[in-house]
Amino acid sequence: MKIRGFALGLLTVGLAAAHAQGATPAASVSTAQIDALYPQLQDVYVDLHRNPELAFQETRTAALLAEKLRALGFEVTTGVGRTGVVEILKNGAGPTVMMRTEIDALPVAEKTGLLFASTVTAQNASGQTVPVMHACGHDLHMTAWLGTATVMAQNRARWHGTLMMVGQPAEEALSGARAMLADGLFTRFPKPDYALSLHDDDTMPAGTIGYRPGLFRAMSDAVTITVYGRGGHSAMPHNTVDPVVLASRIVLALQTIVSRENNPVDPVVITVGAIQGGTQGNVIPDEVRLLLSVRTYSEAVRARTLAAIRRVVRGEAIAANAPKEPRVDAPEKGNAMVYNDPAVTTRLVTALRRELGQAKVVEMPQKMTSEDFAEYGLAGVPSVLLHIGAVDAVDLAKSRESGIPLPAPHSSEWAPVLEPTLKGAIHAEVAALLELFARR
Repeated sequence: MKIRGFALGLLTVGLAAAHAQGATPAASVSTAQIDALYPQLQDVYVDLHRNPELAFQETRTAALLAEKLRALGFEVTTGVGRTGVVEILKNGAGPTVMMRTEIDALPVAEKTGLLFASTVTAQNASGQTVPVMHACGHDLHMTAWLGTATVMAQNRARWHGTLMMVGQPAEEALSGARAMLADGLFTRFPKPDYALSLHDDDTMPAGTIGYRPGLFRAMSDAVTITVYGRGGHSAMPHNTVDPVVLASRIVLALQTIVSRENNPVDPVVITVGAIQGGTQGNVIPDEVRLLLSVRTYSEAVRARTLAAIRRVVRGEAIAANAPKEPRVDAPEKGNAMVYNDPAVTTRLVTALRRELGQAKVVEMPQKMTSEDFAEYGLAGVPSVLLHIGAVDAVDLAKSRESGIPLPAPHSSEWAPVLEPTLKGAIHAEVAALLELFARR
């Protein structure tokens, strides 16, 4: 598919005149103008999906976003936080509202079967060549973000203030938000009065908006364990201390921290996502590394969990007669929990239910997934992260009946149902922005 231009005269279809001084927007977001945008947005989505880039490597992606918004009249700055983009549209006196999208992808080999599936490979931060895929839906997020920017730019009579569109790198590394803030996101540019973001979701039908006031997403710690053995010939294991066996025992032992040491009402997740060690089957290596993701919802539980991990690892190494004490590397400070400002969330829910209907806007439970969108709230900006359902309603009903989960974000098979999800995301984002720009 060919990417078409965004300068569409059709975007003025069905718009009401500017709302009067002191009034909130009365007219609904025009579905006709979103429908008119869809063919061009579909092309952009396909292009982004085919060309994913890893954290802090998103040069092509950032350039595409910059080009599109520059054509809409935004003031564009690239290279913020290494590969981030900031686009500003000033439209008179009023609040500053930030709409953020993530722009990075994951080191996952795509298995969706899509005609435009990614075949990209790249070098990760460790120098390994890995497959790359938008397995978390950031391609969808970016496409909706472009659509929202287009609608807002073409309909300035309906709002007043400063729209701040932010394309953030390295969300999957949980370091992009900090990088942009450290590079002056809220000092070189206007500090927003509100910050918004939207994430796709596998637990709701396509186009349904999910919200959660207060704590919503867990804090996250990336933990690396290095265990040491004594290598040798695989046919003579009695002359070695096998770190592969030791690592395997640690993987199982760590799960007892969750099941037997932690109060079930204080959630903890310990996942070993990678085991690295050895070169071939007939050589026992000298060491093995385990890469962990640890999710918690309180500092007390986090500290206790990390201490338990260190204890279990040390105990297993002693039991295996390891020649050297294992190393456990964990950050001093974990990534923050996403906190949705309750007052702003309530305000947005009212507006979204008015626009989308009561059944299309539902409260969600807390999730153990993490998001560095939390950093903007910590920086003093009232923030709200919403979710949008991205799966077929019939498939979701069958999944719930059978108990067999559908593919979810970070899966090699994750492929959002595009049209209803994308249109719903733009509708929700525009409605949310218009609400926050409304004078009160």
